[in-house]
Amino acid sequence: MIEFKTLTLCDKQWVDQIVLRENSPSADYNFGNIYIWDKHYRQLICSFQERLLVKLRYEGKPTFVFPIGSGPLVPAIEALREFAACKNYPFTLRGVTEKHREMLEEAYPGRFDYAEDSVNADYIYLAEKLATYAGKALHGKKNHCNRFEAENDWRFVPISRELIPGCLDMLDLWTEENAARLDKSVHFEHDAIIRAFAAYEKLGLEGGVLYSGERIVGFSLGEMTSADTFDVHFEKADVKLNGAYPMVCRELTRMMRARHPALVYMNREDDMGLDALRQSKLSYKPEYLLKKYTARWIYG
Repeated sequence: MIEFKTLTLCDKQWVDQIVLRENSPSADYNFGNIYIWDKHYRQLICSFQERLLVKLRYEGKPTFVFPIGSGPLVPAIEALREFAACKNYPFTLRGVTEKHREMLEEAYPGRFDYAEDSVNADYIYLAEKLATYAGKALHGKKNHCNRFEAENDWRFVPISRELIPGCLDMLDLWTEENAARLDKSVHFEHDAIIRAFAAYEKLGLEGGVLYSGERIVGFSLGEMTSADTFDVHFEKADVKLNGAYPMVCRELTRMMRARHPALVYMNREDDMGLDALRQSKLSYKPEYLLKKYTARWIYG
């Protein structure tokens, strides 16, 4: 039977190789996201025939992630089914994309029940549009940036170890000032951001910091999750400063396009089921939403 282990930074090299072969725009599979959210989801991993097996707890219940990679799918599914049966867990897969759903149906026709996880759909944007805010649909974002540039002595610089303490100070202030309107899940996000910054270099994360004068007023960070897609893990800005959020989004996109010539898309991840966050993400006009499903094994 397979044996799961706790994820450590030492696992990054082999996990990255599997993620590279999967080449999915989904935010669910890259090493950074698995590592930084580990405290919340208590994720365990296992390497199995060129596929990555992940066990986690979602809403307090044990479940598994679709086994990404390039090896045969059926042996990986059977290994997970055997583990689930031994532990008396219902066999459930999360993070199932449309492509994965087709693969499961081909291998196991009619054996899974699929339920769309709308709150976990990733918002995918054309990097070219976020870098310019060109066109009528994004004209408001461009106007906010124009105002910010006119009213502030600003700069956007790459995140470095020296800048991280200032980012954490800004994060604490942001959390305090927005506590009344925030969902309780923000505490998990706060922990994840701290974990990301603590291992920033080892995780291979990239990001930038927005300044107004000598004050940090925003930051954003993430990582390439496929050959043409950058996954934005976190984005924070001073909500009292007009245009700060559109500036952070635009400048990070410009920075990543300069660093990664093959970049086409920016994945700004899901909306966590929060209406305010959903409206914000929609206002940037996503190219499409990457649907996710939960696949439950049909017993009997």
